[in-house]
Amino acid sequence: MQISAMWNHSIDFNLIHAILDGTQGKIDQAIKLLSMFETWKLQPNNIKKYEKKKFIKKRCCNHQINLFCIFAEEKGFSRRTPIKNAISVTVNDGLPFVKKDYK
Repeated sequence: MQISAMWNHSIDFNLIHAILDGTQGKIDQAIKLLSMFETWKLQPNNIKKYEKKKFIKKRCCNHQINLFCIFAEEKGFSRRTPIKNAISVTVNDGLPFVKKDYK
């Protein structure tokens, strides 16, 4: 909740959970990583990279997680491809695979 409050609750809770999981619960590292991601996400060419990926065809529906997976691979935080990483987070954390699962 502390991390969410820092961004006026505008950050997806699933993303916060995934980052905390990746930093083994270290809040300071999670905040730093989330800040880096939010800055990276604002660059228009990064959204274009996301649009070119086949996340939806692989049924990974959380756009924030998908973007974060591209960021993590690009910055060297993950050795897996962004799609494989998103699938793993989706399966391991029980995130919805497709929009209809949100309902």
